Amino acid sequence: MQTYLLIDNLGAPVDPNAHKTLSVGIDAGVAWITLDNPPVNVLSATLIRELHEVLGALREESSVRVVVFSSANPEFFLAHVDIHILEEMDGLREIADRNPDANLFQGVGELLRHQPQVTIVKLAGKARAGGAEFVAAADMAFAARETAGLGQSEVLMGIVPGGGGTQYLRERVGRNRALELLLTADLVDADTAAAYGWINRAVPAAELDAVVDEVARKIAALPPEIIAAAKRLVPPTDLADGLKAEHDAWAELVSGSLPAQLMTRALEQGAQTPEGERDLESVMRGIAATL
Repeated sequence: MQTYLLIDNLGAPVDPNAHKTLSVGIDAGVAWITLDNPPVNVLSATLIRELHEVLGALREESSVRVVVFSSANPEFFLAHVDIHILEEMDGLREIADRNPDANLFQGVGELLRHQPQVTIVKLAGKARAGGAEFVAAADMAFAARETAGLGQSEVLMGIVPGGGGTQYLRERVGRNRALELLLTADLVDADTAAAYGWINRAVPAAELDAVVDEVARKIAALPPEIIAAAKRLVPPTDLADGLKAEHDAWAELVSGSLPAQLMTRALEQGAQTPEGERDLESVMRGIAATL
């Protein structure tokens, strides 16, 4: 697999090996992006910045036709948005200003949904909240039957999704199932996620690498004009109104006292550590019962 300099849309070089929270390898028209933000791959300010940088550079790389996302941590794809991220919003203002029609968190999903390449998630572990939104925003997702899990868990933190989750879920699974997933906040397995339409397919964990590799390479072998035509003819839905309504609801809730209490207690009880994240739903339900 090759690694080489990408060029961003301003003509500046982007070294795929110079990032703190991800790495990039490019081979035969496929960019393989590995998310690596220990200990549990939270969607942090640094990871958001680096995703924007790398995906922005890849937009200008015509030889790349597919982008595959995986995790360096087999247990966690993206745990969720970093609980500390609201303390770092000033440093993310430039990125937020690039997309006035979506908030910073929605901007990650919209970046994926409007990427010219085909975007694929290889889900071996868990993805909750902002991580689950990332999965739903990609063009395709394939998950390991024995180990993967998806959960839209924001209500357990006293908020609603703020990164596109309400809109992406409704698009993927329909209103009734979206309400079920949003309001129960349950972590669902790969077979359930596939049956609901949240992902493309659940496959045996031992076959996940091979399945994703085959899909990515079949697509990358196509002439670029065919891929471009397919993406143009099956475009992402315009969700601007829904995203604005979601942001307004999220912003009102997150400014209240309950989310701060829940998030503080969550960190005290092991959130953002491997032990606390393995059954975060039980941790959060236990905290809520004491308030």
